Amino acid sequence: MELSKRLHAVAGLVTEGASVADIGTDHGYIPIYLMEKGIAAKVIATDLNKGPLKRAESHIRQKRLKSVIELRISDGLSGIRPGEVDTMIAAGMGGGLVIKILSGGEAVVHTLKSMILQPQSEIYRVRQYVNEHGLRIAEEDMVEEGGKYYPVLKVVHGDREQYEAWEYLYGKRLIEARHPVLYQYLLRERGIQERIWRRLGSCGETKKGAARKEELTREMEYVERALSYYGGTKKCCVGIL
Repeated sequence: MELSKRLHAVAGLVTEGASVADIGTDHGYIPIYLMEKGIAAKVIATDLNKGPLKRAESHIRQKRLKSVIELRISDGLSGIRPGEVDTMIAAGMGGGLVIKILSGGEAVVHTLKSMILQPQSEIYRVRQYVNEHGLRIAEEDMVEEGGKYYPVLKVVHGDREQYEAWEYLYGKRLIEARHPVLYQYLLRERGIQERIWRRLGSCGETKKGAARKEELTREMEYVERALSYYGGTKKCCVGIL
């Protein structure tokens, strides 16, 4: 089973020998990969709807893995018993849903060793929720695929850390590691911000425009703070920062 770069990054954060619940499994690609590569000891693949589970079952049967990958209908972690697995995967869904799964399945989360999270939106909120609820981001990866950027978080239990707003936005672990894909993303963001700034400058000093400039100034400062970890990247528009 060949995975997309995004899913490969998710699977790459699973500890060898783990027992895994893949929440919202969709096509079942990650469970198949984890078993074929001998990474997981067992996998429970879940989804809220029968349609995705039928697709997953078809792929699992084709790979002759039906005896080692269990399929379940489950709303988040509701179909998983505490202590049944030590690792949870929640990939390819909105950040709000990721938070809902974690908060709604606290009894299971408490027994997990790690949670592999790949939110497609509201990543700031997910990082913040994790840090404020007895969890810690131990490791983070990021890949670019089809022009889109995907952070992947490996979360464990731990004490709350000190975070700045820009670290929630771009990922403290990615910044500390000077991750090359994050660097590409930051440069792209800076370019977008500078183009917006120039457009705002040509629109006159309306109240709405002034408010947007203030907001954009803060966003540009966050990018520059993250880029400062890479060294030699300082490049601000004159008069902005």
